[in-house]
Amino acid sequence: MENKKIVVALGRNCFGKTFPQQQENVKKAAKAIADLVEKKYEIVITHSNGLQVGMIQTAMTEFSRLDNTHTVAPMSVCGAMSQGYIGFDLQNAIRTELLNRGIYKPVSTIITQVRVDPFDPAFHNPSKVIGRFMTKDEADMEERKGNYVTYDNGKDGEGWRRIIASPNPIDIYEIDAIRTLLDAGQLVIAAGGGGIPVLDQRTGLKGASAVIEKDYTAAKLADMVNAGALLILTGKDNVLIDKGTPDEKALGMLTVEEAQKLVEEDKFKPTTSLPKIDASLRFVTAGKDRKAVITNVDKAVDGLAERVGTIIK
Repeated sequence: MENKKIVVALGRNCFGKTFPQQQENVKKAAKAIADLVEKKYEIVITHSNGLQVGMIQTAMTEFSRLDNTHTVAPMSVCGAMSQGYIGFDLQNAIRTELLNRGIYKPVSTIITQVRVDPFDPAFHNPSKVIGRFMTKDEADMEERKGNYVTYDNGKDGEGWRRIIASPNPIDIYEIDAIRTLLDAGQLVIAAGGGGIPVLDQRTGLKGASAVIEKDYTAAKLADMVNAGALLILTGKDNVLIDKGTPDEKALGMLTVEEAQKLVEEDKFKPTTSLPKIDASLRFVTAGKDRKAVITNVDKAVDGLAERVGTIIK
């Protein structure tokens, strides 16, 4: 009997850079989710928050400068805020799409905490760029506070920016609540932005100054709910290798061995396609009869039916 449990990971193309853009873009994601509901899949949704968490962190930092009675919001708090407001837009868009199709199914957002290891090497080698561009003087001030900065010359601009750690997810604290809602036939939005990274301190949890790679948390979440498939939705039909060269190729069906060989040959970009492939391999190899699909948000059903997309199984 087919395992109908799936985890759907929505990429940043499903949202936008502004509040109005996000409210418009989530409608496309909602249609994809509703299509999967009509196919009787049991769904947990997770999502990117790359632009949003940076925007929140920048806004809260600027607010603290304007009013020195307020402190800068920790990254864990910014992550929680991004989960809340993205979840709000997403669950309402899905609810509306389902009701327009005559389907009543509750949709819930779980503010999700993910345990990380305080000794993870990532804390000594930060890689995630966040927040606004800074002057050299502002960057020097950040370093005096003990924060890491880097010079960013990318498509969004040029200047100094803060960078933080991206540790691996170890455990998901709200997993029992997620399973309960899933088993009750509800749609669950969880672990947005990779989850809020926290450190276990006996009976307490302390937010870590980090951002977890969302694809790795999606793989962990899919494993912990015993999903049959991990569906990573992007803006492209397939993952490409050797892009822009005569050897450019769109990847289709791959065995685990074939995907691992491509990773070893450095065929994937470290900040974009590599985490998706690596997360897919983690999920597929952690259990039996599993598959991971990476494809366009407009082709979610076709991807699960293995008619399109990069598929690892």
